[in-house]
Amino acid sequence: MIIDLLTEQEKKYLETISFKEDEILFYEDDICHSIGIVLEGELKISSFTFEGNEIVYNELKKGSVFGNNLLFSKDNKYKGDIRATSKGKIAIIKKDNLLKLLMSNETFLKEYLSIQSDFAKTLNAKIKLLSFNNAKERLLYYLFINNNRVKYRSITGLSKNLNLTREATSRLISILEKEKIIIKKNHEIILIE
Repeated sequence: MIIDLLTEQEKKYLETISFKEDEILFYEDDICHSIGIVLEGELKISSFTFEGNEIVYNELKKGSVFGNNLLFSKDNKYKGDIRATSKGKIAIIKKDNLLKLLMSNETFLKEYLSIQSDFAKTLNAKIKLLSFNNAKERLLYYLFINNNRVKYRSITGLSKNLNLTREATSRLISILEKEKIIIKKNHEIILIE
């Protein structure tokens, strides 16, 4: 976890906040003044369409960093609510303190830049995934970017990741199984190489 790279003296820049399940920590359009690091529990970043459908942008688990892409942006407002999906704890580092840490701790700086780079890479992969008009190509690309193996909690969740309907995803998995392109067992899909 990125905060493990800080000395005890540097950890004075952290503020710890506990949260309970379903609590909203930050609302869409709130100004981002800090980065957050999930210490315990899980969060999600989401917003709702005009029809009331939820769009989940990101799911955050222990060690995840958020706010890092907004903090130094000219438009530094959260693009969705940050809601707890379980009870837990986050560490907050305000912008001025983050700058101090980045300038004084080279190891922390390198890890922070790595997190930024990985986020950009993930975002580019998601954009490419959504550019496929063909559902089969979309699923196969999703498997490819996840090392040919995807674990999922539900078909509904997998469908949201693929931006497909639940029915289309189920049908596609059945077809690809019959064509012996994938193996499905329990809540995992494996691409046959």
